[in-house]
Amino acid sequence: MNISFEGKRILVTGAGQGIGKELVLRLSKYKAEVFALSKTKKNLDSLVAADPKIHPICVDLRDWDATRKAVENILPIDLLVNNAGVACLTPFLDATPEEFDLTFDVNVKAVLNVSQVIAKNMIERKSGGNIVNISSQAGQAALKDHAVYCASKGALNMLFKTMALELGPYNIRVNAVGPTVVMTEMGKLGWSDPQKAQDMISKIPLGRFAEVDEVVDAVVYLLSDRSSMITGVSLLVDGGFVV
Repeated sequence: MNISFEGKRILVTGAGQGIGKELVLRLSKYKAEVFALSKTKKNLDSLVAADPKIHPICVDLRDWDATRKAVENILPIDLLVNNAGVACLTPFLDATPEEFDLTFDVNVKAVLNVSQVIAKNMIERKSGGNIVNISSQAGQAALKDHAVYCASKGALNMLFKTMALELGPYNIRVNAVGPTVVMTEMGKLGWSDPQKAQDMISKIPLGRFAEVDEVVDAVVYLLSDRSSMITGVSLLVDGGFVV
């Protein structure tokens, strides 16, 4: 599939490592002008060292006003990927208010904030646009010790579907990609135990976890014009787990 994002300005949140980092590098390779947002400067420095064409933005997504200002400063944006996410893996009975607030601030509230700024500008410009959100199989299936994380991804799924409904008349598409476990640093947090990992893999028909590139491929497809009639969809990259 020959895809080019030449002439497109793309913002990726949570771009410092994992899926976000690889996505930024891929989009730059496909000739996009890429803005990489992360709260960790050393990760951004590493990213720019790998590809000097990337524009780094260092801001904490939990800071509503600072985030809004940072995003407003790089407008216009044609394509947005809300990739940033956190996972606090605690049994339901032990989950804390702090874990809940952190998880929902990053996984849900920040998506609302960043998307509002960019979508309003798209509407003002009458340009149309495209937003892709990184969700999870955890937004559609309960996972042990993932009560708060599952709840946040479930909330994200309904948020992006409502966005698709309301922004569609402005020719703004909104979709999500829902991976199974990917062995990034966040993935290792919950699944580095071999027994626990094997229990999960046994429930995946394809018999393995996802590779980072497989998730990036799905995001690139949804960002591209090859998916021009697709909106409001959560594309699972889960090897059949939810089946």
